[in-house]
Amino acid sequence: MTRKQTMILASAAVIAATGVGTGAAIAVTSSPGGPPTAASASPAASSSPGYSWYRSVMSGRDGGPMMGGSSMSGGSSYGWMMSEAGYRWMTGSTASPGWMAGGSLPGMMMGGGTDSGKVMGSLWANAPGPRVSAAQAAVLGRQVPAGAQISRAGNSITFTTATVRLTIVASPAGGPDETFRAAGLTNPRIIVPAGARVTIQLVNADPDTAHGLVVTAEGAAGSSMPMMTARPAFAGSALWFLGNPTQAGMHTGTLSFTATAAGSYQYLCPVPGHAQEGMAGAFTIR
Repeated sequence: MTRKQTMILASAAVIAATGVGTGAAIAVTSSPGGPPTAASASPAASSSPGYSWYRSVMSGRDGGPMMGGSSMSGGSSYGWMMSEAGYRWMTGSTASPGWMAGGSLPGMMMGGGTDSGKVMGSLWANAPGPRVSAAQAAVLGRQVPAGAQISRAGNSITFTTATVRLTIVASPAGGPDETFRAAGLTNPRIIVPAGARVTIQLVNADPDTAHGLVVTAEGAAGSSMPMMTARPAFAGSALWFLGNPTQAGMHTGTLSFTATAAGSYQYLCPVPGHAQEGMAGAFTIR
């Protein structure tokens, strides 16, 4: 089995066991440009079924670089990927995945590329989890949410209900690349009442890049790595990334949170560079 196949299997194991698409509940600390530190280890990770599965796949398929036989740029061993810290660094949690917050992916994963979104989109393409067809994604991207008022002139979706449910499609077919679509609008302003319980279904329709969605501080989209400067605004308001579509369909996941504090926020794709390229919109709580 090739090293790339090994990484795909390991990635699938991680997403299946920890629920990357819905936000894994494991914290992470890392240094920009490098692997995670020993300080990020915790008993919770070592006892989780997901971490055990991750280790068994990684160690059972490749006894060389995965176990420390080769080096990353900067001299650090690939062996850290077998550790609890490496497991958390790859998947993220209430803190973002290390590669999404300034850390470098190992060279053996990047290959000849430099776009981490494309690398992770490919690695997670075959991960298990819910999917929708291209036709279903097109319908979902046009669908007007229950209880919402749509202003096409103002490019906004306004909710007045205590329960908010909507679907957002990332890089929809037939629309501008590196944007979101909801209720037929591109990057609409989303307005919800304070105290509302918000549930957002995200669909990744981009054929060759990972995308996610985070509700965070206003102005964070100006950074090439927004998670370096702004964390999720609310507990549960992050779905870090979904892999590329395959013949099995487009990956979909859900994030849920309570809009506890009135104010101006943003929703954006946290994958490095994507928000700057246009994957962001206003999120207002009032």
